[in-house]
Amino acid sequence: MLESIGVAVFGILIFLFLFWKRLKEDYAAEIIFKSATYILAGIGIGYAIASGFFPAWFFWTAATGGLVGLAFAILRFRVRFYETLEAFILSSLPWLALVFLQDSVAKSSLSSFLAFLVILIMVFVAYYFDTHYKRFSWYKSGKIGFAGLATAILIFLIRSAIAIVKVPMLSFAGSGETALSGVTVLICFLLFLNLGKVKK
Repeated sequence: MLESIGVAVFGILIFLFLFWKRLKEDYAAEIIFKSATYILAGIGIGYAIASGFFPAWFFWTAATGGLVGLAFAILRFRVRFYETLEAFILSSLPWLALVFLQDSVAKSSLSSFLAFLVILIMVFVAYYFDTHYKRFSWYKSGKIGFAGLATAILIFLIRSAIAIVKVPMLSFAGSGETALSGVTVLICFLLFLNLGKVKK
């Protein structure tokens, strides 16, 4: 119990720092942290709902809650969608990695440890995308958001593939995981295509 609380607190602090760091050039600190508060509140509500009714769905309810919080932040503070979505996605990765690491230690779970390694790799992949996407000749728009959406697509493709082979995993929503992850990949891909459009 104490370990889970410690991971949550540490994860939130990392999330806040990275979220602020990604947006500090364009927004005042007050707007950034209020936006982050909306997102964290949504994550907390989503997690609480899952804990009370369907624990296996905690990842999806927390993610949905976070996106609802993001939507409120966009409407309230007029922050840009793709930029803030990317900050949300990339700032969440270390926190998610910590959750898997804590579970792997607490339950001696090999699958959670492997998930931790995958998310850790995705952190480095995201960093690579973030520092090199403007050099990709085929990504002509050069707009911010590439790293976040590309990383999300990879993560949910991996989740979908793992669910297909029916490997038990913390945060998997049972038999519906493949469909949920697949639909998420499709949505992220459509957003990615829209982001990549070059305005004439």
